[in-house]
Amino acid sequence: MGKLAVGALRAVLGVVLAGTVFVQASMVWALVSGSDPEDGSLPLTPLRVITILGMVSAQVALVCVWRLVAMVRRGTVFSHAAFRYVDGVIGAIVAAALVWFAVTGLNAPGQRDDPGVTVIMGGVGVAILGVALIVLVLRMLLAQAVARDVEAAQMQAELDEVI
Repeated sequence: MGKLAVGALRAVLGVVLAGTVFVQASMVWALVSGSDPEDGSLPLTPLRVITILGMVSAQVALVCVWRLVAMVRRGTVFSHAAFRYVDGVIGAIVAAALVWFAVTGLNAPGQRDDPGVTVIMGGVGVAILGVALIVLVLRMLLAQAVARDVEAAQMQAELDEVI
C-alpha cells in the first residue's frame, strides 16, 4: 500500500473521528444542559442517546481500520493478530445496524400515515447488516490467506532443511 494512499486514508479517518467526537460532545451537552426543549414531535432524548451510541460504533470501526492500515503498512496483516480488528469492524457494523433499527423503532409511531418511510428505514438497517456480512466474507478470505501463508512458511522451512 502506497504512502500516499495510507496518508489519505489516515487523514479521512482522522477527520471522521474528530467529527464523531464533535457530534458526541454536542449531544452530551444538549442532554446535560437541557437547552433544547422537546416540542413533542420526536422523542429527542432517546435519539440523542442513540446518536451517541452510533458514534461509538463508528469510532470503534475507525480505530480498527486504522490499526489494520498500520498492519498493512508493516506487512503483518496476514497474521492472526488482524482477526481481532476485523472482528471489531464486524461488531461495530452490527452495532450500527442495531442502533439504526432503534432509530427506526422510535420514528415508526410518527409514520403511521406513511409506513413506507419505516419500511425504507428497515431496509437500510438490513443493508447495514449486509455490509457486516460482506466484511465477514472478507474475514474468511483473510483466514484462508493466513492459512496459506503459514503453509508456505512450513514448506519453506522443510525445503531449507533439505537443502
